[in-house]
Amino acid sequence: MTVNAASGLNIGTLFGVAGKTVIVTGGGRGIGKMIAEGFVRNGARVYISSRSASDCETTAQELGAFGTCIALPCDLSTLAGTQQLADHYGAHETALDILINNAGATWGSPLDDFPESGWDKTMNLNLKGVFFLTQHLLGPLRAAAAASGDARIINIASVDALRPSPMDNFAYGASKAGCLMLTRQLAKRLAAENILVNAIAPGPFKTKMMAAFLADEDAELIRANPLRRSGSPGDIAGTAIFLGSAASAYMTGAVLPCDGGMAEIA
Repeated sequence: MTVNAASGLNIGTLFGVAGKTVIVTGGGRGIGKMIAEGFVRNGARVYISSRSASDCETTAQELGAFGTCIALPCDLSTLAGTQQLADHYGAHETALDILINNAGATWGSPLDDFPESGWDKTMNLNLKGVFFLTQHLLGPLRAAAAASGDARIINIASVDALRPSPMDNFAYGASKAGCLMLTRQLAKRLAAENILVNAIAPGPFKTKMMAAFLADEDAELIRANPLRRSGSPGDIAGTAIFLGSAASAYMTGAVLPCDGGMAEIA
């Protein structure tokens, strides 16, 4: 995709996502919902997936007030679930411009007592699911790249992939660090096919997963943040829209922190 011509240097051309097809996993709530809303409000056709069918349907109805949002609930912690999402998407579309691998889970336990079940649950969704969903959707991604010049994969990692967490979430940090290396390896493998693969490493956002740690503005995680606040919907949606737009057409294999400086200068 060329953006060097004068007509390609305006904001609408550089950052526009209108008309693009997007999948956001874990889109029923939290960061996924924030990202989905950003794309919906800017004219993309968005498909959201979630383990909770009720969350998925409720969010799709809510965001449908601003544009097109379609619920495809699936459990992406299993190989069958990743294939199911790919099949359901294929019933609607033949091409996929942007895949956003956001679905995730965490588990907190002391080191001496950390259970295998918690390790497996976290790794299966945060890392295994990312790889196999991407594999199952290569056909639509390749179709989009052939039609429009490129396609995008955006993996949502975590600040905990960039520095040790203060919490006992051993599998979470390891899975998200693995997600970053997977991002780079996929970027290297898919560059020749014009499928760009990048990652975002979010810091604390006010989501259900983080509710206990961000209960008030004096929470420890906020005090430890150089910007002294948690992330807003616009922070994460804006970063994702940048990586899904022509403005990032010369980037692949990159990791963009969206963390208020926690991993960089804290």
